[in-house]
Amino acid sequence: MEKEFKRTLITTALPYANGPVHIGHLAGVYVPADIYARYLRLKGEDVLMIGGSDEHGVPIALKAKAEGITPQEVVDRYHGIIKKSFEDFGITFDIYSRTTSKTHKEVASDFFRKLYDKGEFIEKTTEQYYDPEAKQFLADRYITGTCPHCGNERAYGDQCEACGTSLNATDLINPKSAISGSVPEMKETKHWYLPLDKHEPFLRQWILEDHKEWKSNVYGQCKSWLDMGLQPRAVSRDLDWGIPVPVEGAEGKVLYVWFDAPIGYISNTKELLPETWETWWKDPETKMVHFIGKDNIVFHCIVFPAMLKAEGSYNLPENVPANEFLNLEGDKISTSRNWAVWLNEYLIDMPGKQDVLRYVLTANAPETKDNDFTWKDFQARNNNELVAIFGNFVNRALVLTEKYFGGKVPACGTLTDYDKQTLAEFADVKAAVENLLDIYRFRDAQKEAMNLARIGNKYLADTEPWKLAKTDMARVETILNIALQITANLSIAFEPFLPFSTVALRNMLNVESFGWDRLGSTDLLSAGHQLGKPELLFEKMEDSVIEAQVQKLLDTKKANEEANYKAKPIRANVEFDDFTKLDIRVGTILECTKVPKADKLLQFKIDDGLGARTIISGIAQHYAPEDLIGKQVCFIANLAPRKLKGIVSEGMILSAENNDGSLAVIMPQKTVKPGSEVK
Repeated sequence: MEKEFKRTLITTALPYANGPVHIGHLAGVYVPADIYARYLRLKGEDVLMIGGSDEHGVPIALKAKAEGITPQEVVDRYHGIIKKSFEDFGITFDIYSRTTSKTHKEVASDFFRKLYDKGEFIEKTTEQYYDPEAKQFLADRYITGTCPHCGNERAYGDQCEACGTSLNATDLINPKSAISGSVPEMKETKHWYLPLDKHEPFLRQWILEDHKEWKSNVYGQCKSWLDMGLQPRAVSRDLDWGIPVPVEGAEGKVLYVWFDAPIGYISNTKELLPETWETWWKDPETKMVHFIGKDNIVFHCIVFPAMLKAEGSYNLPENVPANEFLNLEGDKISTSRNWAVWLNEYLIDMPGKQDVLRYVLTANAPETKDNDFTWKDFQARNNNELVAIFGNFVNRALVLTEKYFGGKVPACGTLTDYDKQTLAEFADVKAAVENLLDIYRFRDAQKEAMNLARIGNKYLADTEPWKLAKTDMARVETILNIALQITANLSIAFEPFLPFSTVALRNMLNVESFGWDRLGSTDLLSAGHQLGKPELLFEKMEDSVIEAQVQKLLDTKKANEEANYKAKPIRANVEFDDFTKLDIRVGTILECTKVPKADKLLQFKIDDGLGARTIISGIAQHYAPEDLIGKQVCFIANLAPRKLKGIVSEGMILSAENNDGSLAVIMPQKTVKPGSEVK
């Protein structure tokens, strides 16, 4: 039997404050967490939703150094952007704070000190890279070098972003300090470690035996880690940006960001509720649920629980419904490559369309495997589902009521068998949506909510009240009463998913919010109730809007390619005598035409100083024939002739290939005599 709880504490992964948030964050963590929180509040339950920015660690220090500003200035900028994005998308945090707050510094320091005093850490002295020029130890991200797996010369000490391989700094070929550029040396340093291996028996029992109901992707990843055997993990590092390690002899050392960040859930709760925060963290009648992405599963299911267990007085999470990753147009979302749909930019391009994105991201949620966001799918779901199903039904029900009854809810008369069948069908929606939300299947729950609109559409299409209005207005009254009751039910069923649209819908219905317990009721609107003015709930998304977003991504891809351009490696050396065998000359183009039935080929007639010759060249996609007539080009004059499309080609025109695949014909800077040799 499932345990009953008095209250629910919802935590959401702390986004890293070195950039804005994107659709991957929203889909993976914040929309599902918000749906769950809104659902529980609608049920009248006691709920707290905690969020905040993760503001320590090496990437922030690196960004600050690159921009010539302080790390605090970096996090201040992005914390503001992130917080506003969440507000704009209706993510209902009870508090959204940060790990640079005074409260967090105190809570994290006290947490470390308690574990330290209890003897829960082990001290280890190891050798790490040290920058003799900057006179500091180097965190993994402060070391760059060549990846031993793919040869990328800009790999970091913890990961190669070109091939995705996890690395140790000592794996890098030709390592260099990202601070000074000097070659680092190995030097001894002391750190504190959390012995995860000590907690392995407890974790095995708690996860593998006691929480078999966890999502398969979460359970599977935990089992894989446990089966490999847990190792002690450092909780401190040599850095000047972070929370100082609160023990003697730890100068220049801070709490490792993975240890510091999850404590942010506790400190943010304490900041919000300084007197009663412990009820939410230590009372066994509080249910705690962590919403995170798959890259955080290990920290929230193994590391953080081990920390809480070692401390001894905290609850452990009841569930960790982590999602997988959302890709974008078939490619992995990447902040460093700007391959993302940023939330703050989305609302500039599509004002008022928060719910469209919430709907599409939930419909496409990467709940158990990676999924893909495409702008075409976004358009299709908006036009074919939100507009054609949900919006169409609501509009028809309200407009017909306005037309026939002046916007007043008509009374429900005698029910036909079909009416009863329809009412029975939509009465089942509550249980279906509820059962799915309770087990964190938000994608399927939203689909069930949309079935309510499908039932309504089918009901109006089958009963055709616009035809009956000519002969049987009493029947029309009953039909529209039922249609309006379904409409009012939609305002409940979709409130967790589409908060902005359901506010607009309630305004049109001229009602306040209903509680979740009323979902499935057939008497939400009383006869004679005056409705508001009908308006379109959703609008069709035109091709031009979508094409603009696709073009934005294509421009990003092109900019990335240009920024990361690197010439191809030089081929093997050739002997000088071999090179001199090539006869490269300049010729003047007399004629140029497209080769029939060959998209890539142009046929040239070239004055080579000795008469004229024909050359076939594959540059038709890069030049119009008429633009080349009269121009001078470089060509190899002594290639053996060969047939292309039945035409004998007597040479090869030289061109350079750009990084985007475009070709540029090699031309002399000033006019020379046809047949001049290239020396």
